[in-house]
Formats: sequence, C-alpha cells, structure tokens
Amino acid sequence: MRCVSRLIVTATALLALVGCASHPGTLMGADAKAGCSALVSSIDAEKIGLPTRGARIESASLMAPSPMAVAERGPTPAATITPATPEYCKLLGSIAPIDPKAPAILFQINLPTTWNVRSVQYGGGGFNGVLTSGLGLLPAASYDQPAPLALGFATYGTDSGHQTAPGEAPQAFALNDEALVNFAHASYKKVRDVAVEMMVRAYGRKPLRMYFVGSSEGGREGLVMAQRYPKDFDGIFARVPVMNWTLLQFAGTRNGAVTFGDGWLPADKVKLVHDAVLAACDSADGLADGLVSDAAGCKKRFDINHLRCAGSSGKGCLSDAQVQAVQTLHSPFRAPYALANEVTEYPGYPLGGEDTPAAGPTGGWRAWWLGGSAPSLPPQPGNGIAWMFGSGALQYVYARNPQIDPRSVDLAAPALATRVREVSALMDATDPDLAEFVVNGSKLIMLENMADYAQSPYAGIRYHDVLLEQLGPDRVNQFMRLYTAPGVDHVGTGGPATVDMLPALVAWVEHGQAPTGLVLAEQSAKLPFAVSRTRPLCEWPRWPRYRDGDPAAAASFECVR
Repeated sequence: MRCVSRLIVTATALLALVGCASHPGTLMGADAKAGCSALVSSIDAEKIGLPTRGARIESASLMAPSPMAVAERGPTPAATITPATPEYCKLLGSIAPIDPKAPAILFQINLPTTWNVRSVQYGGGGFNGVLTSGLGLLPAASYDQPAPLALGFATYGTDSGHQTAPGEAPQAFALNDEALVNFAHASYKKVRDVAVEMMVRAYGRKPLRMYFVGSSEGGREGLVMAQRYPKDFDGIFARVPVMNWTLLQFAGTRNGAVTFGDGWLPADKVKLVHDAVLAACDSADGLADGLVSDAAGCKKRFDINHLRCAGSSGKGCLSDAQVQAVQTLHSPFRAPYALANEVTEYPGYPLGGEDTPAAGPTGGWRAWWLGGSAPSLPPQPGNGIAWMFGSGALQYVYARNPQIDPRSVDLAAPALATRVREVSALMDATDPDLAEFVVNGSKLIMLENMADYAQSPYAGIRYHDVLLEQLGPDRVNQFMRLYTAPGVDHVGTGGPATVDMLPALVAWVEHGQAPTGLVLAEQSAKLPFAVSRTRPLCEWPRWPRYRDGDPAAAASFECVR
C-alpha cells in the first residue's frame, strides 16, 4: 500500500501529519470493487443518535481516479475547480424521516480505497436543498491544493433534509417542522452517525479523528456541531458563519426594504461610496493598495454624510434616501426582546469592498445588498441576495405565510414573538457554553472576511468577545482562534483570501501545535493559479500594517492592534 504522493508543500506537510495509517476492511480487500458494492445495505435507526426510521445506502460505485478540471465560470472562484480524486467508493443514500410528510435526508459518502483513518464532513450553503458531495475544495483552500479525499480522508455531505425544486422558494421546506429541525442541526448529526457506521463496515474500524469544515451556512453548521454535539468532532473550521441566523434574516429584510424607491443605489453610486471609503481608510495601514486593513478604525474615519447632496441629487453625491439606506446598512438591527442566549441585536455591516467584483457578474454591495435592480415583491433573481433570503425567511420560517409582505412583519407582535424565539433557539449558533467541546479536547478555528455583505463579520467577532468575557483569554486560546481577512467578501474575492486551514487544524488537534504564521494569498482561479500578493493572516483584533519591502509579500507586514 502506498500513500498518495504530492509535490505541494502544504499537502506534503498534511500527509506527514496524518501518516499513511489504514486498517484492512471490506473496501481494503483484494477486490475493492466487490467490497464497495457490498456496502449497499440498510442502517438501523438505533445506529443514528437522533430519531429516524433508519437509513439506506442506495448505490455504491467504485470511482476511478480523475484529474483536476477547471471550468470557465462558476458561482464562486473555488467552484470553478473540480479537484483531482483518487480511487474511491461513492455511496449515495437517504435517511427516512419520522414524519411521513417530511422529506428524506440525502447524503453522499466518499470512501478512499487508501484511508488515513480520518474524515471530513462538509457543510452546506444558503438554505441548502442541494446535495453537498464532499468532493470540492474546502472553504478558503488554495486552488492548487488537493482536496481531503485525495489525501486519504473519508469525506461526506448532505442536502440537510430537503430538495429545492426548480421555481420553488428556497425557504419553502420550513413549512414542515421536521424539515426545519433537520436544516437547523439534526441532519448533520444524523449523516455524521451514518458515515461513521459505513466507515466501520468498509474498513473495520471507526475513524481516529473527525473534522467538520464549512462556510457561510456551513460555518453555522460547524458552530452548531460544537455547541449541540460537542463530542462528535475533534476539529472544526467555520468560515464566515451565519451564526446569528434569526436576526440576520430580519436585518437583511430591513436593509433591502430601505432601498425600495429612491433609496436604491445604482452602480455609479456604489463606486462613489467605495472610492470615498478607500480615500478615508486605504492608506491607514501604511500602504495604498485598495484594501481597508484596519476595518474597525475605518468606522471612525468615514462619514457617509460627506457624500450627501447639497441640493438636488447629482452624479457626485447621494440623495437623502440613499444616505439613509447606507446608514441603515451600517447600523445594528435591534430586537425588542432577547433571543436565544440573550442576543438582542445584529451588528451593522463593515466598510470596504463595496464595489468588489465577485464570482458572478457583480460583487460587494451589488451582489449581496442591492442586486442589479431595485428590490421587488415577490423578490426576483436580479434582486440583492440578502433581500431574497431574508424576505423569504420571514414569509416561510417566521410568519409561515408565503403571501405576506415581509416589510409589514412586526417583530414585536406577541404571536410572532413566540415563533421568533422558538426558531432562534433552534437555528442560532450563538451558545457560548462550549465546556464539553473543550473537555473533549476539540479545536475551533473561525475566519471572518471583513468586506462581507452577506453576513456581518461583527457577528462572529461578538461571539468571540462573549467567550473571552466568560472564559478569559487564556482559556479561549486553548481551543479557539478567530482570524480576519481584510477586504475579502463572502465568497473569497476582493483581496488575499486563500489559506489552507485543514493542515493547521490537524496539527493543532493531533500534535498540539497551535496555529501560527498563517498567510493569506490572492490567487487566480485559472491555471496555473498564480499568486499576485500575500498578507499575514492576523488574529482578531490585530490587522496587517505595512512596514517596508515588497508590498506584495506578507513578510513586509506585521499584525498590530
């Protein structure tokens, strides 16, 4: 048996960390194809830690090795890259719900014929509803790095317990209680338990270490695993997690509603604000490079009122309605009562990256907040994503009335307040009680992108602040790191954004080597994946300040408070 060899330093280091350990089992037998086919079977409900009517592996196919492929277009830069895969057994299956009206949970498990006795569960995105394969690049991973499967990890993912049909609102599943619980947390636990059972059947043993990695909704899922199932994973990486989920939906709806009519900003006004932010904040780190490195300091330097038109609206200024819209985006959304874990507000959004080109036709504000056209009701594909997501959530998840005008939803209404608290307790990943997670010896790494307009990076920062207040810095540093990427938007564009977190997480979990010296790279998603500049990845509240030397090199910067 040979380990998969890799020429890339980071991948080689990870191979050295995990070794080439494997254990003979069904899949590792002389006939891998037969061993894979034999995995088509049923899984009894008692093997799964939450109520189900059991699970079924419906197909098992031995997949031949395949090379990397790079597409011309994709929803994100990383999504254009299909990593190389080794020979592996692809399992497709489903978990039966208790409620016969609820959808099944679909999953995919990938078992390499040469196993390193470890696994990685992939988180989903948006409202899920599509199957996460477990074959893609990990969040924030360098484009030239092999995916976990090629390094010997068993990988798996799920659709979170519902399948979105064409033309259907992505939130429609929430009208079914069990489907909502599965989306909130239960499906990830159930699929995790099924995956462990299948590893036992395939290899004859449980995995030595288990990791969970997710971005956005998948980042929330990772935090949910740490909070609800603290003994299930040894290491978790949560990138841009939508953790304060309930108030994000209300904040997104509010931020969209204020752009109806005269409040909407067309492309030239977005660029106007973007340029004004850079003029006020770009060079504060010692280098004018198009990045706002000191995001917190920029809030003190920039005042949107300086762009207000003196008289009638013109090309070089903002109308009163437009100024109000920007002020609303930057302001916290406050609830009239406490939600789960005593959370009462959603923080305002950051400064920088307003005009960032992203993976689609537009990025920054135009992708996430404003869209390509003014918001509409019902929402249209050209609207901002935050309006589409938030307004739909208010209709299907909270009011449970798809016909309601989300702008009329009163958060303080007694009947709605009960539902909001109920969903908050179910969905929000804001519980600071990580005592069991810490006792288990597990590690958590969070990464917030500081030009993120899909969710505010300050939500994750505030969660970290709460942990520091309750546990103290020394205790928190034993199990958690919070990093921030200046100028980077939700999907990893706008600045140096790629960093290989899995090797850092494995080294911390398995060798006690806390992360240090991590570097962000701004990388082309086209072959040969050229790197244009790098920056040190700083722990919050530090940020990278230019000292001297090559402005494209991380070594020319230092992390400062």
